[in-house]
Amino acid sequence: MEKQNVTLSISKEILKKAKILAIEQETSLSGLMTRALTEIVDRHEQYTSARTAQLALLEEGFDLGTGGQITWDRETLHER
Repeated sequence: MEKQNVTLSISKEILKKAKILAIEQETSLSGLMTRALTEIVDRHEQYTSARTAQLALLEEGFDLGTGGQITWDRETLHER
């Protein structure tokens, strides 16, 4: 996989905390950032895929066993 360098502008406080976190997780700051960005992109792709699938299901509709005909009315449903 081809890699490309990027430049980020973040606060010194966040940078310091991120470096400490990277050390604790035995990785580099670059590795930490790569993992975080990969997780964000993966979540977005999974959401987009699930959304597309659900919209397709809604567009197709559901077979509720009625053949498209309503065979009951409110009074019938509420008979006691």
